[in-house]
Amino acid sequence: MSVYNHRPMVPPTQNRLIELLDAVRAEFDQLTQEAIMCKSQRDEFEHKMNNQIQEMNLFQQNLMEMERMQQIIKKQYEEEIARLRQQLEQVQHPQHGSGPPVASGYGGPSGYAQPPPPTMMESNQPVHHPSYPSGPPPPPSQHGGPPPPMSSGPSYMNGGAPHPASTPPPPQNQMVSSGRGPGANPSNKPSGAGPLGASGGSGTPNMMTGYADMDPEAVPPNMKVEGPDWFALFNPKVPRRLKVDLVHTFDHGSVVCCVKFSNDGRYLAAGCNQATYIYDTYSAQRIAVLQDENANREGDLYIRSVSFNPDGKHLATGAEDKQIRIWDIQKKRIRRVLQGHDQDIYSLEFSRDGSFLVSGSGDRTARIWDWNESRCIHVLPIQELDQKDPGVTSVAISPDGRLVAAGSLDKVVRVWDATTGQVLERLEGHKDSVYSVAFMPDGKTLVSGSLDKTLRMWQLATNMYSNERGKNPCKQVFTGHKDFVLSVATTPDGNWIVSGSKDRGVQFWDPYTGQTQFMLQGHKNSVISVATSPGRRPLFATGSGDNRARIWSYEPIGP
Repeated sequence: MSVYNHRPMVPPTQNRLIELLDAVRAEFDQLTQEAIMCKSQRDEFEHKMNNQIQEMNLFQQNLMEMERMQQIIKKQYEEEIARLRQQLEQVQHPQHGSGPPVASGYGGPSGYAQPPPPTMMESNQPVHHPSYPSGPPPPPSQHGGPPPPMSSGPSYMNGGAPHPASTPPPPQNQMVSSGRGPGANPSNKPSGAGPLGASGGSGTPNMMTGYADMDPEAVPPNMKVEGPDWFALFNPKVPRRLKVDLVHTFDHGSVVCCVKFSNDGRYLAAGCNQATYIYDTYSAQRIAVLQDENANREGDLYIRSVSFNPDGKHLATGAEDKQIRIWDIQKKRIRRVLQGHDQDIYSLEFSRDGSFLVSGSGDRTARIWDWNESRCIHVLPIQELDQKDPGVTSVAISPDGRLVAAGSLDKVVRVWDATTGQVLERLEGHKDSVYSVAFMPDGKTLVSGSLDKTLRMWQLATNMYSNERGKNPCKQVFTGHKDFVLSVATTPDGNWIVSGSKDRGVQFWDPYTGQTQFMLQGHKNSVISVATSPGRRPLFATGSGDNRARIWSYEPIGP
């Protein structure tokens, strides 16, 4: 028996080892879960922190944008006040014998003092003409050279369009008019058969006026239509034959220089700064944004003119970079680029059959293109050496495709033979630059709009090569706008002539009587462009320096 009482050294059992391992494993799993939770909480915290940083950045951007807009609005108000003071001084101390006042705030290229052309805006941003950063060509400077580009003064909308100095919106209690009474022609009856309202090919043109200054509140309810931000006043001197209403409004980030419908009336194109937007006229959905990714993005690039090919698949756009782009609308890609003009492209129009395209430019030429072959067929120059401002502001093609008409800064409307390129007519009568021309559906009548605040209707010779061209072709003068007439259009049925003006108004004219049917105030800035829909629905569109394009309906009132 041993002297020492002790337990024998026996190795632990296998079960005990297993228990210990399980305990270690359980503790490890717990630590792993805690680590995963910590990582998840860290990730969530980082995500929230990133969101807060983004929100802070966005808030800072919005704050900076608000400050910028505040500065623009402040500058606009200051300029409006200065302009109103100047107008007040002119009223108190009129200067007799001087020409039309030069719009203030419109700077052009060196040597140009006149306001920019048809794209005149009156908003807090610059306006431009088709060849100007955003609208029709700026009104020629007092005399000399192609139309100056629109300046970016506060009187122009985003990016500026070619328009003269901005003018404050007409008072709500005052109707836009020419300042002459509505009774310049006391008779509403046409003096002869046909849309011209005059018989024969010679004689003194009829001078027709629009509204006199009227208080909208005094107009009978049945002669007035009002919307949330627009109103239309019907001429109480003539029977009311139409009703008008707003259909769609499209807001943009810059001045809307031009609007044009597709041949079927399904789509509307609106040319702005850097891009052209295409909308569905039924749903108001934007279906395409056409923007040349290779174009210089640093400066302005206003799309001055657009025209749909009759196939509805292609759109031509003209800009101030002297290039004509032919777009594949569905693919949103440029199919062709037509080059040859030396200055901004102010106007474009496809022929009815889509076989050729006509362009007008500040380089004193119109051009006829075989756009499929990217080939210039004819250059139609203004060659008179005595003309100092011959830049082409607007072009139009007769419905039969035989004639090309062009308005220019030298106050003259010219007509060429589209096949031979020969000059057929030289129509003189406007007292200032012609900004827009349009054919009536008969193809024998032409309408023009001018910075002299009037529209004129011209009867073209039946036989363009006969002696008829010696007769006075002007059959009607439409007066009623208070400021530059920037755009004209005719309805497909030939019953109405539509005009847009720097006075912010649109007027519908009866070509048979020369009387205004109604005056529409639907924009806060110059109406740079008007267009009528060739489709079945009676629609017209307006583009303005207030950065908006709008579609309106005009429907006949039942018998």
